[in-house]
Amino acid sequence: MRIEIVVKNYQMGEKLNNIIVKKVNKLDKYFDEEARCKIYLKNEGKDSKMEIQLDYKGAFIRAQAYAENFYDALDMVLPKLERQIYKQRTKLEKQRVAQPEAFEFEGVETVDPKLVKTKRFDMRPMSVDEAIEEFEMIGHTFYVFLEQDSNKIKVLYLRDDGNLGLIEPVYNA
Repeated sequence: MRIEIVVKNYQMGEKLNNIIVKKVNKLDKYFDEEARCKIYLKNEGKDSKMEIQLDYKGAFIRAQAYAENFYDALDMVLPKLERQIYKQRTKLEKQRVAQPEAFEFEGVETVDPKLVKTKRFDMRPMSVDEAIEEFEMIGHTFYVFLEQDSNKIKVLYLRDDGNLGLIEPVYNA
């Protein structure tokens, strides 16, 4: 697994780096060498934020944790990641096996999600700032727009912390 650590507002020591690499390398049992792991460390005043993103063959798994220090954040974020990895692997195994027999619970109907509505809308090129203004006016949790400088589709979304995030797709040929 390839590990990349990105640090913001903090000077990381060799001890912390070694502990992070050692503990994250334990996730190797789930992946081969193709897996990429990006770790973001950010000091936010009294809190330390750690976010880990795993990219394995196009599947992304992400977890984050806030704690008083990065050591505690690491101990909080790794179990979250392992649960997500387990869920992902279980889901893939179920799809592979594809057993026709489904478990049914008495009195409970299971509903398979289906597409019930398609929306179409005109897109005019706009800056990120203009998109933010539009986003705030519509009151949804996301906003799709055509960015004027790059002429690419981007998505603004409302994060759990109340801030905005921007998704910028990377087009691989």
